[in-house]
Amino acid sequence: MRRREVPGAYVRGDSLAHRLDARVKIVLLVLATVATFAASVPSGLAIVLAGLVCALAASRTSPLTVLRGLRPAALVLGFSVLANAVVLVGQPGISTDGLGRSVTAVARIILLVGFALTLSSTTMPTDVAAALASLMSPLARLGVPVGGIATATSVALRFIPITADEVERIRCAQRARGAVLEGSLAATLRGWRQVLVPLVVALLRRADDLAEAMSDRCYTGEQTSMAEPLRPRDWAALALAAVWALAAALL
Repeated sequence: MRRREVPGAYVRGDSLAHRLDARVKIVLLVLATVATFAASVPSGLAIVLAGLVCALAASRTSPLTVLRGLRPAALVLGFSVLANAVVLVGQPGISTDGLGRSVTAVARIILLVGFALTLSSTTMPTDVAAALASLMSPLARLGVPVGGIATATSVALRFIPITADEVERIRCAQRARGAVLEGSLAATLRGWRQVLVPLVVALLRRADDLAEAMSDRCYTGEQTSMAEPLRPRDWAALALAAVWALAAALL
């Protein structure tokens, strides 16, 4: 069975984004999120789009990867655009104001997904967990379970490609047994029920195995955080991102 490419899964490489510190990349994602939702239309969004193009180039990520990452939510995004554009009360028709607002909201979501995929495809899950633990370490004094949050994030990122492989394996097995996964809506729902039920069972079994393994290794919730100082290129990336985010929010 051919392994499916999962959008956002870590890809080994030696790009500029790969060499940045994981803590810096998380801060850059926060800045990108603020800039994306604070940017005005259309000048601010154009600056955000330019930043996404630079991020994709620095990480050597194809724009098609962003589109594949949006495919599961394409139906919801399309319905939201239609729901805001169509007017059924009063004088039925198409509202240009509603269409503009919905298209702008969808554009912000697409930009944010692109930044998130850039982070996840260039950073190992263990590095993400260690970076989160390092950034949230001051919250530990307030009783926040920093180690548990970082570990849960790392496990969730690791389970994304595992879940995709499990879906493909079960789908191929059910097709070999004669299951119909395409056709009318009713037939498709009945066919995919034969995929989702064993998928949930398999994921629960994996979760039990993981919990047992963590218990056998005496996991206590503590998480190792990063202690290495930031390098000059990390500081330069932070400074450039701060100026970019400020420009996108103010212009």
